[in-house]
Amino acid sequence: MIETPAFDMASIWAAHARFAPDRIAAICGDRRLSWGEFDRATNRVANALLAMGIRQDEPVALVMTNSLEMLEVMFGIIKAGACMVPISGLLTSAQIATMMADSGAQTVFVSAGNRALVEAAELSAGARRIAIGFSADGWEAGDTLLAAALDTDPGIRSRPDDRFNIIYSSGTTGLPKGIVQSHGARTHFAWSNALELGMSRDSVALVTTALYSNGTMFMVLPPLLLGGTVVIMEQFSAVGALALIEQHQVTHAFMVPTQCIVTLDDPALGAHDLSSLKGLLSAGSSLRPDTREAVIARMTPHVYELYGFSEGFATMRKPGDAPSRPGAVGRPVIGFDLRIVDGEDRECARGEVGEIVGHGLGVMAGYHNRPDLDAAILWRDPSGAAFLRSGDLGYVDEEGFLHIVDRKKDMILSGGFNVFPADLEAVIGEHPDVQDVTVIGIPHPKWGETPLALVIPRGTPDPAALLEWANARLARTQRLAALELRTEFPRNALGKVLKRELRAAWWEQAQ
Repeated sequence: MIETPAFDMASIWAAHARFAPDRIAAICGDRRLSWGEFDRATNRVANALLAMGIRQDEPVALVMTNSLEMLEVMFGIIKAGACMVPISGLLTSAQIATMMADSGAQTVFVSAGNRALVEAAELSAGARRIAIGFSADGWEAGDTLLAAALDTDPGIRSRPDDRFNIIYSSGTTGLPKGIVQSHGARTHFAWSNALELGMSRDSVALVTTALYSNGTMFMVLPPLLLGGTVVIMEQFSAVGALALIEQHQVTHAFMVPTQCIVTLDDPALGAHDLSSLKGLLSAGSSLRPDTREAVIARMTPHVYELYGFSEGFATMRKPGDAPSRPGAVGRPVIGFDLRIVDGEDRECARGEVGEIVGHGLGVMAGYHNRPDLDAAILWRDPSGAAFLRSGDLGYVDEEGFLHIVDRKKDMILSGGFNVFPADLEAVIGEHPDVQDVTVIGIPHPKWGETPLALVIPRGTPDPAALLEWANARLARTQRLAALELRTEFPRNALGKVLKRELRAAWWEQAQ
């Protein structure tokens, strides 16, 4: 019997370089990287790591900013057979040190903008700090190191069960949760989303979010799997994204809801041709219905909405979907399945609200060194099949579409009634003076909890008048205790509001 070859993502990238070396793989600013150049650059990273003595499956971290160099380092780590550990430059030095220690990474690539942050981190003895784009005492000269490395195929092949990366959630505090994703799961992520989003070899995908973020991979892994082109924004701006879509005839882009809202409000929106767009994907948090309608009317009719979590499950609502209930977030992505379970872990009937659990080809291998969390996240159906708990509440309608009700931990229990912030946010968001809104539960001496609306306004509306307008449209059990204006919300890398931070001050004061 002929042995099945190990044909991993690195092998696919190498094939693109071999047969179409002059096609453009990536663009950032004024620089373009052909597939041949991408192949040689990632080979140099891989060979440099192997020359250092990096072993198969060894974790290698990077704290870098969006650039072609970051793309090369990320996938050079993969080509070396190592485990990539991308870390956010928005974290504190202490958090970076904690994540490196938790992952076991003893080597970290750092770009110039993150130098001071990593220098202040108390890394373990023997940790190697590799400077990319700068030189300094106490740092290994990464640019020199890579320039001297061989640019030939390092000859490492990974199996489906081998670790591809460890992803840490943005804003992690306390003991970090490292999500381990295998080569098999990442390959499923690439081909399933390429199919769902209608990508091809001719696709040009725009990266508007940080490359270290898991969600950004929607615009990286699928086009690179197909031999397409990735356009990387160093920093997001609405006018910059609109200009790049027109300049490079971008076919696919990913924007979190906050980016969609900002872009809709930017005067540059009407000044650029967006007709090349075949797919605008939104994820990270749910699009408010008014935002979705505005994006369709003013940007592109080809709007995709994805609901999922980094542990590995997703549904997608596509442009061709026409659910009778507009709040639907789609059906499972190819290779996934889902159930809704109640508080007793029994499967719910259609239309009944419960916790969303999912499984499929793209689920994580587990939490790094946290078997206790692995056990806590599992739900098994009567046949014994393992599903992952999402922590989100939702239901499946009669047409098979999933609807998100809210996060379990964000639900407000007021006077014995379940109040779902997303319902209130949808109503308040319809007011023309509201750019963005989030609703949290704050302490109340009689009801236990009560809803508070925090609004980022357009202009200078009267908060009292806005509160009165909202409460006139909400059910008695949903009515707001107060409404406050804010200039910004704390968010993670994908723009999702960190409600726990907003709630903390209220509950600490109450205690």
